[in-house]
Order: sequence, then C-alpha cells, then structure tokens
Amino acid sequence: MPSLNPYLSFRNDARAAMTFYQSVFGGELDISTFGQFEGMVQDPAENDLVMHAQLTTPEGFVLMGADTPSGMTYEKPAGISVSVSGDDEAALQGYWDKLADGGSVTMPFDTPPWGGRFGMLTDRYGIDWMIAVNAQQS
Repeated sequence: MPSLNPYLSFRNDARAAMTFYQSVFGGELDISTFGQFEGMVQDPAENDLVMHAQLTTPEGFVLMGADTPSGMTYEKPAGISVSVSGDDEAALQGYWDKLADGGSVTMPFDTPPWGGRFGMLTDRYGIDWMIAVNAQQS
C-alpha cells in the first residue's frame, strides 16, 4: 500500500533537526551522508552533510529529510505544514511542548470553535507544524 510522507529540506542542519525530531517522536533514525556515496557533492567539505535521513516512529510516522548541498538552490519551506492529529491528548500535548521549545507559536494549542484542541507553530528549524486533538463525536 502506498504511503505519503513529509520530506524536509534543510541547509546544513538536517542532522540536528532529524535528531531533534527523534527526541520529540521517538523511534529509529537512519542517516546516510553524501560522503558515503562517490561523487554526490562537488565540495568535499560537504561529505558529512545528510543525503537522506528517515525517522520511523513506534506510532508509524515516517519523517524524512536531507541537507541541500551548496551547489543546489535552497529555499526555506513556505506554504506547507506538517500536521499531527489524533485522539491521544497527552501524546499530542507532549509533541506540542517539545516542538514549541525554541520555536515560535503561531496559534496557541487551545480549544478552537470546532472542538478538540488545535495549535500551530514554527519549530527551531523553521518547519511549520499543526497539532490537533480530534473533537469528541457526540
């Protein structure tokens, strides 16, 4: 069955970001560097940059990311958010608290007009997140 997974781009801080996301969500983090593959970057100083990272969590989340080498155009993410939602309010509150640490809150994690809880933030690595606790169905 196909899956849809966020793939995040960074400039020189993919390793730190993906390690941070592992601290938020738990799970197994696999990292491959450009230096592990012959001829992947022009500048040998970039050999330790992340060519591909994949975080697979116990909840089944798959989050991927990579550094953009200096020879390629990089633009900060804009117009897209990573959304995490569900019924486990304690887990979602924990994700919110960790992602907000060092980031900036756009909309506080609170009760919206449609019920449940919802908030938006930009984490310390410039990635936008939406966290939602599903509204109770009556």
